[in-house]
Amino acid sequence: MALDLKEHFVKYEALVQIVDGVFDRVKKEYPKEVFCREKCSDCCYAIFDMTLIEALYIKHKFLENFSGKPKNDVVEIADKTDRTLVKMKRDAYKKVRGGGDQLEVIATMSQQRVRCPLLGENNLCSMYAYRPITCRVYGIPTSTAGASHICGRTNFVQGEPYPTLNMDKIYTQLQLLSAQLVKDINSEKIKMHEMLIPVSMSIITDFNESYLGVRQNG
Repeated sequence: MALDLKEHFVKYEALVQIVDGVFDRVKKEYPKEVFCREKCSDCCYAIFDMTLIEALYIKHKFLENFSGKPKNDVVEIADKTDRTLVKMKRDAYKKVRGGGDQLEVIATMSQQRVRCPLLGENNLCSMYAYRPITCRVYGIPTSTAGASHICGRTNFVQGEPYPTLNMDKIYTQLQLLSAQLVKDINSEKIKMHEMLIPVSMSIITDFNESYLGVRQNG
């Protein structure tokens, strides 16, 4: 990835710090409810996608921290994982096209478990310091599109009033960061900021200038 995206990554890391601060405050206020601890890898099997800025950041940090055989091993696992996710999404699409309720289909798929390629054999995240925002907030109450979510391993009680992180606002910020990045690199793919990318795809994708649609001067 030849493009210099440092300024964009700094802005992303600033958002990460805000999110981490929210998590830390909730954990401090509700120490008995937040279950998160070392080797609790429940969130590492959750199915979710990232915005472009996060995908690029994850790939950048992956290339910084992995090389040789360890890198190749993770890429191989990520490739298999990505094929599994593609099949799952294709099957879900067929069900919706066949008349299935879209929300029910999505809910069913979200309950399935797929091991993250960055989860090591020791049951620890191999890129914990750089993990996506979704992973960072998994153990506290969140809300998306008006619906609340809590990790099944926490001691939070569904329906009880707790401080809740509005993920819609976080996703909006991530989309804005992605849109600014697309603009700044002069990409001809002006809607690329709308892309949603799984961790597995971010690892195996070569985010070169051609992929990103960077216009060549002259």
